[in-house]
Amino acid sequence: MGRANNSQTVSWNQFDAVLFDLDGVLTATAKVHAACWKKMFDEYLQKRASRTSEAFQPFEIAKDYRLYVDGKPRFDGVRDFLRSRNIELPEGTPDDPPQTETVCGLGNRKNEMINAVIESDGVEVYEGSVALVRDILEKGIKVAIVTSSQNCDAVLKAAGISAFFKVRVDGNIIHDQKLPGKPAPDAFLAAAKTLGVDPKRAVVVEDAISGVQAGRNGGFGLVIGVARKGEVEELKEHGADVVVKDLGELVA
Repeated sequence: MGRANNSQTVSWNQFDAVLFDLDGVLTATAKVHAACWKKMFDEYLQKRASRTSEAFQPFEIAKDYRLYVDGKPRFDGVRDFLRSRNIELPEGTPDDPPQTETVCGLGNRKNEMINAVIESDGVEVYEGSVALVRDILEKGIKVAIVTSSQNCDAVLKAAGISAFFKVRVDGNIIHDQKLPGKPAPDAFLAAAKTLGVDPKRAVVVEDAISGVQAGRNGGFGLVIGVARKGEVEELKEHGADVVVKDLGELVA
């Protein structure tokens, strides 16, 4: 199925499409997301601790973000992290104000934070990733964005790479079509269907555990993991066939 010969070589002629995650793969927004998740959860946990006399245990980016939140739809991330702390909140509705103590309210609070950062600081793009996208397009291979983020359009525009990606399956589409989030493969499969390609002839590029699991679960021809923090073996264990530290390594 076109497996790579080594970590720097992919036989691109065996594929018809490449499906990219966004945050942490194309743009340096994963660390911004993680910081906003920490700020939101720590504020909530401190408030809860003062009310219940429980010990305050802060949200840990290295553990909690990676295991429970990274790559997942926003409300799934809230729900899964709270469950890890044995905390149950009402689900609420997607329209809940950011101050509401519900799963959706906390998720919307985090979304408010990330939008403010994008507006004030802009978005950093990984040049190696852009070089790979250009290389792939020049080869006549189709591309798409598959992200759990509902900020996809704003991030692509701020990063100046909107024109590359006509097909996008983002958090809004996942929500509207009631698609299961990563590690379920449904969002990637939807992108492949929109592009008119067989999953076996498509490549998934991800930096999150839940993302490489989704690629593996969908039976895609190749799953590439991006280990920005050196988590090479962890990504391989969860479904990546090839792992690189920067996508520029895959440009001929």
